[in-house]
Amino acid sequence: MKITYRDYIRLLAHYLRPQWARTILLAVLLFGMIGLQLLNPQILSWFIDDALAGKSVFQLSITAVIFIGLALVTQVVSVWSVYVSENVGWTATNLMRADLTEHCLTLDMTFHNATNPGAMIERIDGDVTAMANFFSQFVIKVLGNLVLLLGVLVLLWVEDWRVGLALTIYSLVAMLVLGKVRNVGVEATKEERQASAEMYGFVEERLAGLEDIRSNGATSYVMQGFAKKLRNYYYKAHRAWMKFNQVWVITTGLFALGYFIVFVMSAYLFVGGAITLGTVYLFYQYTEMLRTPIEQLNRQVQDLQKAGAGIARVTELFNTRSRINDGTGGAIPAGPLSVAFEDVSFAYNPEQAGPTLEEITFNLKQGEVMGLLGRTGSGKTTITRLLFRLYEPQTGRITLGGRDIREAKLAQLRGRIGMVTQEVQLFHASVRDNLTFFNRAISDEHILAVIEDIGLKDWYNSLPQGLETQLKTGQAGLSAGEAQLLAFTRVFLENPGLVILDEASSRLDPATEYLTQRAVEKLLQNRTGIIIAHRLATVQRADRILILHEGRIAEEGRREDLAAEPDSHFYGLLKTGLEEALV
Repeated sequence: MKITYRDYIRLLAHYLRPQWARTILLAVLLFGMIGLQLLNPQILSWFIDDALAGKSVFQLSITAVIFIGLALVTQVVSVWSVYVSENVGWTATNLMRADLTEHCLTLDMTFHNATNPGAMIERIDGDVTAMANFFSQFVIKVLGNLVLLLGVLVLLWVEDWRVGLALTIYSLVAMLVLGKVRNVGVEATKEERQASAEMYGFVEERLAGLEDIRSNGATSYVMQGFAKKLRNYYYKAHRAWMKFNQVWVITTGLFALGYFIVFVMSAYLFVGGAITLGTVYLFYQYTEMLRTPIEQLNRQVQDLQKAGAGIARVTELFNTRSRINDGTGGAIPAGPLSVAFEDVSFAYNPEQAGPTLEEITFNLKQGEVMGLLGRTGSGKTTITRLLFRLYEPQTGRITLGGRDIREAKLAQLRGRIGMVTQEVQLFHASVRDNLTFFNRAISDEHILAVIEDIGLKDWYNSLPQGLETQLKTGQAGLSAGEAQLLAFTRVFLENPGLVILDEASSRLDPATEYLTQRAVEKLLQNRTGIIIAHRLATVQRADRILILHEGRIAEEGRREDLAAEPDSHFYGLLKTGLEEALV
């Protein structure tokens, strides 16, 4: 995508507006430093002319002290301005990281399934980091140097209009050339960032599957793949670097032209007696000062190209929209929720594969519990994902509590559904934050009451810092049963009207399994439940049974009726053993 100056300005304005006070301070420091830089050559010019005129050592010493004092003040202001600009830059980029992360969390699962975590980290952190200099140095190095350039030209016009005119034309040509080459490296840098994202994505995926890679002897194959990704990154980075150096070569030629112009004109005017030797030095010094802003602008053009590539990729990510649109705000009723699927069909990739679910229709009344059965790949998990609106069905309608789930706000919808899965995700955070998902509105007293009710009191008493004890990512330090009981605690605290259980008690020891079954009984009281069943004990708790086969409903009805019907699929499962039959 083509990046215009308007895109740069819009981005700057958006992320600098919350820091307006600090930005104003930066502007004051910037203009103060520019004024001091313009004044110092004037003092040196006076010193040279006074020395040639035979002024006393005392007078020359006063001029020298003034020059040194201003030089020290200039350095202090410069350091202060850089400090403030870095704070502005990193604050802006951190705000952008937060915005990008929040935006990505709102995108549907289709996007996340197509984007691996390593690439996402590179997009959110790597691309934004490449833009840090754009925020922290753009004002001080670009706008500041433009002001410095204008100030030097004004003073040159004051000293001699002919030199001022010549160097003004030179500066305009230089700026025009720099403007023309501004986007030379944008596309190359964008390709470099993409290659970097692919490389980190590859590394992340392989590290996640390290055990399988080692056990299957695939280390050499993985290293070969990594070498290809690294080689591609090297070539893309080398191409971007070569593009940047084209700008450097052009700027070096411009510097040589500028020095040539000022030396020729200064020699002509000095020989003609139109200027003094101090003025000759002044012209040289101001030409040198012209070189500084042009050189800095050149570097900023390169950084702007890097920022441009980052802005292009970040803007592309911001412009990515979820296929799941938030509802208009239709309220989902309180209490147990009825569930209805009306002729629902869904495919993860309609263009390349057949439907995962096809013409699914069923009704689950308030307070009923449904056992959801079927072989792996039959569509059981897909039904739960559609209820959460992680995906949208291609056809059909889903209602919760009699309300079309597309009408409800996503936050309210997902807040009315609780789910316990086989794999419990814990975060590197406190026990409290892991239980409440960082919701500070839930009181400690309520959390402790639920922990005791669930049967985790002994585990809680063993924690060194109570609710503030830090847990690690995954399930480090917890048994499978304790982790699952924590997941039950989460659902109790959420108090949903519909509970979905992907039952995993088959992996638990008898004592922990008893606590889990007790938690299930408590959780399903006065709530509607859907249980993805793997064991007969769990199925016997259900009021209704729904059996899926290849995305279609093979059988659905009340459990007692199906169990008493010898020709039913459920009857056969009970006879052959549910767990073995569904493998």
